[in-house]
Amino acid sequence: MDSANDMKAHGKTYGSFIGMLKWSVPLIAVIALIVVILISN
Repeated sequence: MDSANDMKAHGKTYGSFIGMLKWSVPLIAVIALIVVILISN
């Protein structure tokens, strides 16, 4: 049960998740904007 309290591993996982989120959310927003522009034309 040591792994349940492994804060270094949790911190690393959380950091990589937030890093991925910082890039994926704007990318999805740009793709959605392009789709909306294409549909409106």
